[in-house]
Amino acid sequence: MATLTGNKKKIAVFISGRGTNLKSIYKFSQKKKSLFNIKLVISDKKNVGGVIFSKKNKINTKVINYNNKNYAEIKILKILNSNKIDIICLAGFMKILSETFIKKSKMKILNIHPSLLPKYKGLNTHLRVIKNKEKFSGCTVHFVSKKLDSGKIIIQRKVKINKNDTAKKLEKKILKIENKIYSIAIMKVIKTNF
Repeated sequence: MATLTGNKKKIAVFISGRGTNLKSIYKFSQKKKSLFNIKLVISDKKNVGGVIFSKKNKINTKVINYNNKNYAEIKILKILNSNKIDIICLAGFMKILSETFIKKSKMKILNIHPSLLPKYKGLNTHLRVIKNKEKFSGCTVHFVSKKLDSGKIIIQRKVKINKNDTAKKLEKKILKIENKIYSIAIMKVIKTNF
């Protein structure tokens, strides 16, 4: 059974950069209708926008040195367990979690990816989409599994690609949608025990 903060699920958001999805998840978590609170932010980089934001908003923030991945993951698991986290949300976290971590965490782990999975897994998504002259792209929130970007899909949204779109323009367009759907996906997981 999941642990509640009042009547809300405790989530941990993992980041590596600006924290744009973290900010939108946090903003949603402050609404009355939200069924979750951000209890913890984990980052593999210090002094990035997401870390600055989380500290400013008094969210428990841990920066983990990833020089030794195995040690880092053991440390993260201890932190997650001590904070009684229910759901992990990867939001621009640029490390791949090991199969061992996924099994040992026993928590639901969500990730957001800037493509309409199963197409365009991995990095440099927007560039590949533009090069292949796709008519649509989008983003996907999915459960994390042992295979990269292959877990069960929770929610997807698509955007039309215009002829003058570059990889950079497409990235901005999709990021706006990411910022909206991640919280919707978290709520869906909580409401439906997806």
